[in-house]
Amino acid sequence: MSVSLAARADRLAEVVAGEGLDQLIVGDLVRPGDSSPDASASARWLTGFTGTSALAIVGPRARMFITDFRYTERAEREVDGAFERVTASSRLLPELASHLEGRVGFDDAATSVASLGKLEEKLADGIELVATTGLVERLRRQKDEGEQEAIAEAARLADEVYESVLAPGLAGRSERQVARAAEARIRELGGEPSFPAIVAAGSNGALPHAEPSEREIASGELVVWDMGAKLDGYCSDCTRTFAVGEPGGEARDVYELVRRAQAAGLDAVRAGVGGAEADEVARALIRDAGHGERFGHGLGHGVGLEIHESPRLGPRSEDELLAGDVVSVEPGVYVGGSFGVRIEDLVVVTEDACRNLSTLPKELRLVD
Repeated sequence: MSVSLAARADRLAEVVAGEGLDQLIVGDLVRPGDSSPDASASARWLTGFTGTSALAIVGPRARMFITDFRYTERAEREVDGAFERVTASSRLLPELASHLEGRVGFDDAATSVASLGKLEEKLADGIELVATTGLVERLRRQKDEGEQEAIAEAARLADEVYESVLAPGLAGRSERQVARAAEARIRELGGEPSFPAIVAAGSNGALPHAEPSEREIASGELVVWDMGAKLDGYCSDCTRTFAVGEPGGEARDVYELVRRAQAAGLDAVRAGVGGAEADEVARALIRDAGHGERFGHGLGHGVGLEIHESPRLGPRSEDELLAGDVVSVEPGVYVGGSFGVRIEDLVVVTEDACRNLSTLPKELRLVD
């Protein structure tokens, strides 16, 4: 069952009190009033508001949502009834300042020095601003059943897009044409790209975050294709590597290595396992095959309202996986000047395993 927004506010209020705070500011204090969608993710998770001009105040005795005139009607429709809704008469910061009291926490990752200075100028005497880190993000991390289903639906949409765009083949199309076709198809199916699609053929595939170019895809090449869809605010993330025509022997061998490493990583993912521990299971296979230096990124990351969230799966991760985490598992090997291989699934962490949200096959797929 999905957790109610009121229950989320109650949980956050308990955290706020536990930190010795009277209130916590939730929302974007880098560009208040003109937030990016991702910067507003915590406010959306907490209140249900889907706009990009929003700040909330939460504490043991506080439930307030602040927006501006542009979003008043949307706030009336979307914001949970547990919150008092306030429309700022001009800018958000002065309105915010007028409702703060006691020891007030702010998220240091969502606050600029400039905005903090402006806010301090407007505070009444006796109010103390306290930097905090990730109080809301910790609660957002474990997805409830409704969130898991939203992410699963976004993953199903992306899988459908792969099949649709692959149907006419890849040879002779440019990387950019394929990426644009994928993003257009996502929109046709009612979603939005959760990030710009990566389509990287041949030697471009050795660049983990290559930008699609006008380079035409040729027979005999591997194509690394990483994309995701966003539905109802929740993201998916998937990567497959396809062979156009018949690949060379080294490419086949590396593909099989990455496939085995990914399978091992998936087997390692369960509640209680450390992010570094899961990473090492997959990384050891690649390292033992002599390609350790060609796997330069972590095994995965959390996904939700934002495409990159906690927890992290990587050599330096200090996170321990929890039931309800939604994480990517995406080892890769990148052979400079030649090709790359990455295989990525999105999974829900459970107590004793993980549930895969990606349905596309992992065997090397030969396409026209």
